[in-house]
Amino acid sequence: MKRKAFSGAQRRLLAYAAVFCAVLGAVPSVGAMHIMEGYLPAGYCVAWGVLCVPFLIAGYLHIRGTLAEHRSLLTLFAVSGAFIFVISSLKIPSATGSCSHMTGTGLGAILFGPAAVSLLGLIVLLFQALLLAHGGLTTLGANTFSMAIAGPFLAYGVYFLCGKLRVNKKLSVFLAAALGDLFTYCVTAAQLAMAHHADTTPGGAFAKFLLVFAPTQLPLAVIEGILTVLIVMGLESFAAPELRKTGFLEVR
Repeated sequence: MKRKAFSGAQRRLLAYAAVFCAVLGAVPSVGAMHIMEGYLPAGYCVAWGVLCVPFLIAGYLHIRGTLAEHRSLLTLFAVSGAFIFVISSLKIPSATGSCSHMTGTGLGAILFGPAAVSLLGLIVLLFQALLLAHGGLTTLGANTFSMAIAGPFLAYGVYFLCGKLRVNKKLSVFLAAALGDLFTYCVTAAQLAMAHHADTTPGGAFAKFLLVFAPTQLPLAVIEGILTVLIVMGLESFAAPELRKTGFLEVR
């Protein structure tokens, strides 16, 4: 059977993904990471990993079903994954055993739903841990839950609520991406506080971790919201057929 050639819009999307990867290759390593290797006790690592399993199974089933129905969305999935990979690798070190960086998961959550992003996020975090020393294998479950599950579900919820309230679509995208980013760090702060609160209460430790993250994470969340809006505007121009298949361009 003759293989169908990529359309012009799909070729443009592939080019965008290549640009993302090229930008990533130019980013210097700063020695910072998500929750780093060995920073959580073994019991916490296992618990967070087990908690992620149902979401990952749901994500796999969702992606498989979506691609079975719309094979042309594979490129858009790749672009969403590349976006997560690139901007979550741009790191600002903090003094808490973690770091501040954008997450990029809001885009995928808006386009495909949060379940799909859980699997995309796991793949990104695994590659970052193995290739960039960004995060760790023992803390993979905790990092997956905060960045690939909690953040995307909040982002999707915000976008869905904005749709019900008839909020402008671009503002909805901005709020979803920015608040999803901030919620990721609230969850990360909670994870660290539960594991490290020897000199205070878990609530006190949570507040301290949030205060350390806030100076860098608040502006980064705003930047992520703006970047996500710009990406969506580009996709609306060059990949409108694919966006219609995801339901993003449906009348609200």
